[in-house]
Amino acid sequence: MDFLTPGILVMTVAAGALPSAVSVSTDMSEGIIDRFRTMPIARSAVLTGHVVGGIVRTLLSAILVTIVALLMGFRPAGSPLAWVAAAGIILAFAFALTWLAVAIGLAAKTPTGANSLAQIISTVLPFLSSAFVPTASMAVGIRWFADFQPFTPVVHSVRALLTGTEAGNSVIFALTWCIIIALVGYIWGLRAFRTKTA
Repeated sequence: MDFLTPGILVMTVAAGALPSAVSVSTDMSEGIIDRFRTMPIARSAVLTGHVVGGIVRTLLSAILVTIVALLMGFRPAGSPLAWVAAAGIILAFAFALTWLAVAIGLAAKTPTGANSLAQIISTVLPFLSSAFVPTASMAVGIRWFADFQPFTPVVHSVRALLTGTEAGNSVIFALTWCIIIALVGYIWGLRAFRTKTA
């Protein structure tokens, strides 16, 4: 339980970002964005609303997963400050992945396409990380990919903070990935939005 719960929490964050891609794509295809454009609001406000809604949904899911894990025997040894730090990393990762999901939703031609593209992030990448097994037990090629993709440092950081073990440089790598993903999602999303609403 102590090993798996942080991985499941990070997977919950990834799964929580997925609906944002579909809802943005649906909004773009159903014409509601054209109505918003006639209103005196910033263009980025529409996307920001999707991001805020996605983060709230994700955090509620993460809280529910944590409660269930505690009831099932998860016994974290981290200090209250470490819990706050772990929550901060989860929040930063949720923010980054939600912006990326919004960008994917804008880039996709249909909601089904947005769902398929976002599935790669929410399903494939977590399974090719340290969420369920240590990367040292993986085959060489998969281990290399798992060590350098964004989910592994996030999972390792959350796991170390919640269980009271040494995090090493994982927190720095995790936050760096969060910044990179958020910037890519934000810039890509705004450009795609401007292009589609031009």
